[in-house]
Amino acid sequence: MTNNITETTGNHLCTGCGICEDVCPTHSIRIECRNGENKPVLNTETCLGDKCGRCLKVCPGIGCNLAEMANKLFSNENAKADKYIGLFQNLHTGYSLDQEIRYHSASGGMVSQSLIYLLDKKIIDGAVVTGFSENDHITPVSYIARTKEEVLKARSSKYCPVALNKVGNEIKNSEGKYVIVGLPCHIQGFRKRAAIDRKFSEHVVGYFSIYCSSNRTFHARDFLLKKYGVDKKKIGYFAFRDNGCLGSLVVDAAGNGAEFPSFATDKCSECRESKSLISIPYIRYYGALRSFFKPRRCLSCIDHYGQLADVCFGDIHIKPYSDDEVGISSWIVRNPYFEDLFRQAEADGYIKIDVVDAKTLNESQKAMLYPKQRRARAIMNMDRMIGRKTAQYDIQLERPHLKDYVSEIVCQCQRLVGRHKALWFVVNYFYNQKGINGKN
Repeated sequence: MTNNITETTGNHLCTGCGICEDVCPTHSIRIECRNGENKPVLNTETCLGDKCGRCLKVCPGIGCNLAEMANKLFSNENAKADKYIGLFQNLHTGYSLDQEIRYHSASGGMVSQSLIYLLDKKIIDGAVVTGFSENDHITPVSYIARTKEEVLKARSSKYCPVALNKVGNEIKNSEGKYVIVGLPCHIQGFRKRAAIDRKFSEHVVGYFSIYCSSNRTFHARDFLLKKYGVDKKKIGYFAFRDNGCLGSLVVDAAGNGAEFPSFATDKCSECRESKSLISIPYIRYYGALRSFFKPRRCLSCIDHYGQLADVCFGDIHIKPYSDDEVGISSWIVRNPYFEDLFRQAEADGYIKIDVVDAKTLNESQKAMLYPKQRRARAIMNMDRMIGRKTAQYDIQLERPHLKDYVSEIVCQCQRLVGRHKALWFVVNYFYNQKGINGKN
């Protein structure tokens, strides 16, 4: 076993989280975009190799003892357990009482509103969030938001690779308390870092995860921009989801730079275009992308909700919640400290809270949640057959069905097409055929 990040990249296990870059004591790792994904590049001349290994110690790609760590973090007399959700205190639905935040966020605005509340009450000094670059408006940039305005610049979903490679050391070397917002793999990596870096750990008071069925490579974004004739150089605003429940991909394609473009969208239409704005409903474009642009490591992920996060946020697109046209969030509270804070935020008029049961929450995620472990184990089994190492977890994964192996083989074929732009006419064909109903 190689005692550096090449163990991860060599076995196609890298999540692109970027956490390895920050912990390298000799600055031998840098994150670069390669073939549509974020990948660590190692300077072997300065790497300390067997004398160090910190990059592997924080790597979520090689696996994680999810059950052991969750028990240490969240096991208490009031904790409940669910096969898919893990340990939790309570399950909620609700939304921001600020209508603008609620309407322009991915689902109810609870992540943004929660961070704003924590900042307003001086419970935290900042939060790690991800927005888009002010230079091109489409490149994700992670930073520490210290004001409401900075939080709002990062609102809504980012269906593209996000590397949190520049924030860990800033937190470690700053005064104050912080919350980190990321995907389940980001949270795993930062929890691993916290276990070996006390100074970093003592500045983080909360880890917030976004539900994740699978990410998409930058090629997905580029395919959509090409599909709808958008010149990257003229983009003034870009959002994967804006304007209400589930929302739409919204692009200011004429460089007008409107902060939050908003216009009526006919739900029965495939796409609304104007000279300056393009809007494609989420249910029209996201499922139509199928598995053409899935990152390799996402195929063997088993953590949908974020089992190591203090709070996990996401959609709840199931009736009656899906009837709401503005947006409703669901969230899982694992840490009782944050349960108390949510109740206080409701009392202070920031948010609306209701409760939801585990069955309803899981059913809202069922398309990707229920087969997730089976499909992950299927791809792991196939990888072992060709001599690759696989991620190691302390959870017994469900045994795959034959259809799971077939699904993963089809997925790999689609990924092969998605990685080669010359073959995107195939993606375009299936996008046009299946995109109307948004089905995979």
